[in-house]
Order: sequence, then C-alpha cells, then structure tokens
Amino acid sequence: MTGRAAAPFVLSSPSPLPATSASSSRQPEVLWAQRSEKIYLTISLPDAKDVELKTEPKGLFTFSAVAHGEPFSFTLELFDSVLPEGSKTKTKMGLRNIICSIQKEKKGWWKRLLKSEEKHPYIKVDWNKWCDEDEESEASGDSDDDFDGANEGDESDDDDGMLYLPDLEKLRGK
Repeated sequence: MTGRAAAPFVLSSPSPLPATSASSSRQPEVLWAQRSEKIYLTISLPDAKDVELKTEPKGLFTFSAVAHGEPFSFTLELFDSVLPEGSKTKTKMGLRNIICSIQKEKKGWWKRLLKSEEKHPYIKVDWNKWCDEDEESEASGDSDDDFDGANEGDESDDDDGMLYLPDLEKLRGK
C-alpha cells in the first residue's frame, strides 16, 4: 500500500434488486470529500433531468435521475447519521454535475464514506475538494455556500479546479 488508504467506498445494497425497471438503471460516477462537519458528494451526470435526492437522518442517501433517456439511480448507506434533507442538505445543479453538501449530525472525521467496507468502482475520492483533518483549519472559504461556483454554466472538464496557471506578471518580467 502507498500513503493513501485503500478506497473502501462502496454502494450499500442489502439484497439484490428485483427484476424491475429500477434494476436496469445505471450508476453515475460519485466523487466524495469531507470536512469535520460536512460530506460533499459530486454526482457526475451531464444534462440530468427529473433529479430526485433524499437524505434520511440515519444516513441513507438516495438519488435518481434521467440523462440522455436512461435512468440512473443509487442508494448510499453513509458511515454515520446526518441532519435531515430539509434543514442541512444543500444541492447545486450544474450542466455536468450535481453537488450535494450534507451536514453530519456529529462533528468529526469519518474513516470512510459508507458503513460497508466493500469497494465499488464508481465511488471515488474527490481530491479537488478533499481536506485532511490537520488541514481543515487552514482551508479557506469553508462557509455555508460550499460550492465555489462549481459548474455554473461551465463547459470545462471536471479537473478545472486543479489547473495550474503560472503568474503571468512574473513571466513577463514585471
């Protein structure tokens, strides 16, 4: 193993889904990050329509949407309890992503996103938003509006936050 912990980020599914239209839905890529008080989920699903999100206090997060005529859905059993949807879950719809900020019930760092330790290929760490425990106090802009203007009509790819641009004034010799 390298310096990074193994990725135990999984979709929790207590039993196989019955053969219904729900079983034919696909799962979009889900990126996650955390702070001591919040979990951030970025659901990569361009041109999503009929988006439905639900967050339950015991940590059950459900998502469904239609994109390009295909249904997408998943259910996540989060590691710990969260505050209910109406009060502390915020969602921002963009052209390419759906970003959710979910308030943890208890302040603290989760050792993983989900209760289960199983791995799932479409749930990944969002390194653009990630903050380690010891870096949190140094992180700037950790306000109630955590979305950093993400995806407000942008057509760039998802890595635009990590793009390196040198100081042009220094390069010009000014």
